[in-house]
Amino acid sequence: MDSVKNPFSPGAGSRPPELVGRETVIETARVLLARVKSGRSEKSMMLTGLRGVGKTVLLNEMQHLAEEQGYETVALEAHEDKALPAMLAPPLRRVLYKLDRMAGTKDKIRRGFAVMRSFIGSLQLTIDDVRFGLDIEPERGLADSGDIEYDIPDLLEVIAEAARERGSAIALLIDELQYFNGKELSALIMAMHRMQQRQLPLVLIGAGLPILPRLAGESKSYAERLFAFPMIGPLETLDAERAIRDPILHEGESIDSEAVTEILRITQRYPYFLQEWGYQAWNLAEKSPITVSVVKAATDKSIQRLDENFFRVRFDRLTQGEKKLLRAAAELGEGPYRIADIAGVMKLKVASLGPRRAQLIQKGMVYSPAHGELAFTVPLFDDFLRRTMGAGE
Repeated sequence: MDSVKNPFSPGAGSRPPELVGRETVIETARVLLARVKSGRSEKSMMLTGLRGVGKTVLLNEMQHLAEEQGYETVALEAHEDKALPAMLAPPLRRVLYKLDRMAGTKDKIRRGFAVMRSFIGSLQLTIDDVRFGLDIEPERGLADSGDIEYDIPDLLEVIAEAARERGSAIALLIDELQYFNGKELSALIMAMHRMQQRQLPLVLIGAGLPILPRLAGESKSYAERLFAFPMIGPLETLDAERAIRDPILHEGESIDSEAVTEILRITQRYPYFLQEWGYQAWNLAEKSPITVSVVKAATDKSIQRLDENFFRVRFDRLTQGEKKLLRAAAELGEGPYRIADIAGVMKLKVASLGPRRAQLIQKGMVYSPAHGELAFTVPLFDDFLRRTMGAGE
């Protein structure tokens, strides 16, 4: 079969050929954007789920929805090494300049630039080692305290006011929200509280690991009243079948039902893995229909690629102690895992695992689904660990 026509696209954030099974959450986002643009209050969204379920794909889709509705969009990906203010300032500056080019009065725009100047000055931001500023007199007393829990809500408020003056709206789309520290997450939540109170046209659509609702709730108790937290998981069986079968049919080829069933079994219906198995099965098939024997051959190739690229890059970031803890968990079978049981495998006291557990959570490798438990954030990671046990790490 022609590999150039292979419809599957395994990759970080790559849109699948068939975005199935996510219609409800996409419609929720469409309603959110439409209501806020029309001056009505609505909960913003934080998508949660394991890695490989398509959260980034959904964020990209929602960005397109926002742009179709006339929003100015700011798309960010949080990470451990960059603070929220330094991430926000450059794109918000661009938004202000774009709003400034629109026809209409400019009082709110001028104020937005002045407050942005105050914000930048108070934090002394540098971007790529170059001083980042605006040639405008700052507005003293707004967004210049140096405390982001006060300054970011002030900044977003005046920028949202500028957008409303122009008949526009702003959508912040932030991936990997769990990497923000407590103060940064609190600043975003407080800002969205102010947006709702004043019915300003700014929404936050974020995505993160399953710990995100707990982090938000611990940061501000009212977070659950400001945000919807849709859980993004594996696809339902019929949707997963469509995700495999329909792209193949659209290219004029076919796949046996037994082959589809085998792909769903081995991938556990996780979207990223469906794309990987579909991609490899297509490339290995000599002709239609793709058979179960081809899928089994594709499994060897898919696992090799996942081990080298999807699993290994995460595993190699860990210390020896962290690797030992994860391998001890994998020995227990399928998670979630009780910390006490992991300690038993390692022949250590539960309290001694605390620092390693905290680091693994911070690195996004595990999360705590319940008190005293751990679970992997990456589907099928326990299988990878069992395959590589004794490999010398």
